[in-house]
Formats: sequence, C-alpha cells, structure tokens
Amino acid sequence: MRRITAALLIGAGGGIVAFATALCHGQAYPSKPVRLIVPNAPGGGSDLVGRLVAEKLSRALGQQVVVENRAGAGGQLAAEFVARSAPDGYTLLLGTTSTLITAPALYPKIGYNPTVDYAPISAVASTTYLLVIHPSVPARSVKDLINAAKARPGRLNYASTGPGSPAHLAGELFNSMAGVNTVHIPYKGSSPGTLSVVQGETDLMFGNILPSIPLIQSNRLRPLGITSLKRSSLLPQLPTLDESGLRGFEVQQFYSVLAPAATSSDIIRRLNQEVNREMQSAETKNRLALEGSEVMVSTPEALERLIVSQIAKWNAVIRQAGIKPD
Repeated sequence: MRRITAALLIGAGGGIVAFATALCHGQAYPSKPVRLIVPNAPGGGSDLVGRLVAEKLSRALGQQVVVENRAGAGGQLAAEFVARSAPDGYTLLLGTTSTLITAPALYPKIGYNPTVDYAPISAVASTTYLLVIHPSVPARSVKDLINAAKARPGRLNYASTGPGSPAHLAGELFNSMAGVNTVHIPYKGSSPGTLSVVQGETDLMFGNILPSIPLIQSNRLRPLGITSLKRSSLLPQLPTLDESGLRGFEVQQFYSVLAPAATSSDIIRRLNQEVNREMQSAETKNRLALEGSEVMVSTPEALERLIVSQIAKWNAVIRQAGIKPD
C-alpha cells in the first residue's frame, strides 16, 4: 500500500499529497461515534456507570460515545454481541462481574469466553456490599454472628436477590469461610430481599449499601461488615469482613471496559489512557459515590489478571455450593 501511495504522489504532485493527508486524518481513531454496550436495562447500577464512562470518553476522544443497552440472559446477549463485533475500537463492552466472571461458571454453554474473546482496556469502578442482620439476631459483630450460626446449624437463613446473584454468592462464601450453615432464601430482586430481613422473615443479607443506610439509621437493620477489602467511605466506621476475622473475604461488583479480541494495541492504549485520566477526576469520584460506587482504574494487564483470578475464585465457590442458575 505504501509503494502504491508513493508512486501516486510522485506522479500527481501536491494535489494528491493534500488528498492523502486528509484521508490519513480522516482515518485517525476515532473518526466516528463509538458504541458502549451495557449488558443491563436502563436505570440500574451498570447503566449509570456506563453512561458516566460514555460521557467522559466522548469529551476525551472528540467523538460521541453512545450507550446501547442490550439486556437479556443475565448480560450474555451483550457480551456475545461485543465478542462477535469487528475489532476496530467502535464497539466496546461495559463488563460486569456477572457477565465476565459468574455467568461462565453458572452457564456451561454461553456464547463467549471472557479470557479469550476480549481485549481488556481498564477497570472503571467497583461496588461493595454490606452484611446486615435483623435486630433480633443476637449478634453485634461478624464474630458474634458466626458463633450464633455455629450454635444453631441450619437455623439462621439469608436472603438473596436470586440464585447465582452476588448476594447468593456472598452468602455461600460466608458459609464456606466461616464454617457455618446458613440457609439460602432467594427473592426476586434486591427490594423484596431487603424487606424480608427488615420484617424478620429472614435473618441476614449481603445487600447494596445505599438502600440499607436509611434502614440502619432507623434501627430496622443492623450492619456488621463491608465485603470489600477496604472500608467504605459511606460507612467508614464499619469494619470489613476481612478485618473481622474472615481473612481474604471479598465480594465486589467490578465494572470494566473491554474491546473485541484482536483490537489493535494502539487503540487499546489510547482508550486506557483516556479512561484512567477521566475516571480519576474529583467530579467523577463524587458522582460515583452518590451511587454507592468507587473509582477503580487499571492497566489492561491488571484487568486481565483480575478477571482470571475472579473466575477461579467464584468457580470454586459455585462448584462447592452446587449453585445452579434460576
């Protein structure tokens, strides 16, 4: 291609030079809008994070980044769509823990491989969870709860937002690491699960922080711990489960940006730089905090290691607990 261009330039003079220069500029990435595929319906946590990322990247890239919601099959439709898209940088995926990590373990015949079909770009944010109990449960700490569960095997139960959900997986990880047997009670969503604990139908839950705070303040729920490895800025006085004796206990929702495999390293590098710069602004951090999330950026290599390690971790938990999708 370069030999042909050189010959044309020699023969045609300055007019062709000007045309070739304009064409080259026109092909610089990005030269048209970019789609960010979000694997959930509008309004949820991943949609909010995706729209913030799209807004920031639009400004940084000088091209509109359009959010396209493709809900269905627990995020699998969106993930498979991006995996099969052209590796040109114009179709990106907002990856979630569900789509990249737990779905492959729960569904053996999904249409994509999270460690093969994508080029990781960067982590963008994380959301942690909160262990809450009904006030009637005789526990003031994680240690107290473990002792109560051991004293009454199979008597305490925990609510979740459905089989295979983060709340379910957190409950099974707690059972495994604490050596207890609390019973899983699935609900259809976060609100009915939380309400079941408030009303005393269930004893405990690993739930979202923001909806729990008013219930904690009104003494309708008692918080015992945070599921991330560091304390939450929303409840800084509350220890992590790791601090409370369950060393290494961590359950978080990770959000990330990925491109189809074989996307050029130059495009990946450009997007990584822009994501890292834009996501670490004070304004971005404040907006995420309002949604109960925190900024979390990375190199492409670090994101790849995170995905691989999380798949291994949750595959083991799912197999040990015999968790099946609903």
